[in-house]
Amino acid sequence: MAEINAVTSNFIQNEINDDLKNGKYSDGIHTRFPPEPNGYLHVGHAKSICLNFGIAKQYGGMCNLRFDDTNPTKEDVEYVDSIQEDVKWLGFTWDDRKYYASDYFPKLYEFAVELIKRGKAFVDDLSADEIREYRGTLTEAGKESPYRNRSVEENLDLFTRMKNGEFADGAKVLRAKIDMASPNITLRDPIIYRIAHVAHHRTGDEWCIYPMYDFAHPLSDAIENITHSICTLEFEEHRPFYDWLLDSLGFDVNTRPRQIEFARLNLTNTVTSKRKLRQLVEEGYVSGWDDPRMPTISGLRRRGYTPEAIRNFCREVGVAKANSLVDYAMLEHFVRDDLNNNADRIMAVLRPLKVTLTNYPEGQKEYMLADNSPFREGHRFVPFTRTLFIEQDDFMEDAPKKFFRLKPGGEVRLKHGYIIKCDEVVKDEAGNVVELLCSYDPDSKTGGATANRKVKGTIHWVSAGDALTAEARLYDFLIETDENGDVPADFLAAVNEKSLEVLTNVKVEPAAYLTAQGTHYQFLRTGYFVVDKDSTPDHLVFNRVAGLKDSWAKVQKG
Repeated sequence: MAEINAVTSNFIQNEINDDLKNGKYSDGIHTRFPPEPNGYLHVGHAKSICLNFGIAKQYGGMCNLRFDDTNPTKEDVEYVDSIQEDVKWLGFTWDDRKYYASDYFPKLYEFAVELIKRGKAFVDDLSADEIREYRGTLTEAGKESPYRNRSVEENLDLFTRMKNGEFADGAKVLRAKIDMASPNITLRDPIIYRIAHVAHHRTGDEWCIYPMYDFAHPLSDAIENITHSICTLEFEEHRPFYDWLLDSLGFDVNTRPRQIEFARLNLTNTVTSKRKLRQLVEEGYVSGWDDPRMPTISGLRRRGYTPEAIRNFCREVGVAKANSLVDYAMLEHFVRDDLNNNADRIMAVLRPLKVTLTNYPEGQKEYMLADNSPFREGHRFVPFTRTLFIEQDDFMEDAPKKFFRLKPGGEVRLKHGYIIKCDEVVKDEAGNVVELLCSYDPDSKTGGATANRKVKGTIHWVSAGDALTAEARLYDFLIETDENGDVPADFLAAVNEKSLEVLTNVKVEPAAYLTAQGTHYQFLRTGYFVVDKDSTPDHLVFNRVAGLKDSWAKVQKG
């Protein structure tokens, strides 16, 4: 057994430590991550993944990956594959412990038969609407079904015939027999099996009855010898049913799974309901589950977020018993922190403005030495020529006094290069600025006679003849919040129509040529970018991961 830490960092570890001190789970700690394969994983699942796999690692135990695939009407192999990819990408492995609830369908059926034999389950003929009506409310007790007192023999016969496909969907269900007057509505004879003549993605047409999630989930945990079923708070009211189920089937309280609930991860400007995320995909608000505006793990990966940043964020958020709302800026802070240390710097001009250095020799080209990163070794050479591109925002014709970039008669230093002065502004017939005619100080480069001459502004640039033309996709929040900072109930009405801006004439220095999908860069003075999967050798596409401004770090400093 792993040594228990003297100091624990959250209440779940406290609970586990107490269990171990009291002699429970002497064979070691065993957790699981149990996603339903009915959609792609999102950032909230990332917290659960980090927690379940992290707890197992801390205690020298094991963590299973189990697909709770009990609803074939909504499940698909696509989701199974994406979930495995996401867990691996986050840096975790289940070794040979990949399971499916469908692996246990025969055993779960036997458990249901055993409940019937013990007088703890019955076949009900009420319709779904009638079951809802009989269930009662939070203030009114429910009513017992007229079929509740069927004999054990009749229930066994009907349940067998359900399995054999003799009844239509919805004609009958199997319900646990608990207490229709319980203040906890989940204990009011919950449904544990329903009829569904639907092929399953793994078992095909072998079954036409399927266990409900609340029945299959705790029993699958017990079958796998899970010690601690760590789940989010919405399952707290289901725990009494899970305990009733395990008690009714005789599982030892000292070895069976113990459920512990924690607060789910809620982020500002974000929806994490699978139903809502599916709606965004199916109704065309986004390009797919991996759209970089989506809070899915695949969307965050394509956006350029790193697994290290997400793990660090989940660790910093911590584990709590009460739900709370986390500012999205906190997640971006960890992304910036990781990329600041690991992304190479290059220069790119998002909205180019042509600059011609009139006193620079025509046809001449030299190479400026530039650091790839202040935190890692490595340099590159940046071509410099007579014609350059700078950002449109780095020039202002009628500039205020404290504008320290380029203006008529003003000087700036080109990053890694010379000091230049704006001598003339060229405009088109509509009056738009299309070119700047400038002069350069040939002695202002490193090693020159005026290299230490001070000017207040430094701007980035690229050589016009050497620059790569690329596409940049700039992202904003997909969902806008209301005046209280919350996502409104009608979330589709809050979809931000300006959440994506596409720039098609971005100029990038040639160091980015033929870079692979997923390569990160810091575009100097602009932000962090990643090469998108849509890139080809002839067409670079960048996603903006995040800007350079870190609002969360400023909040933390107070």
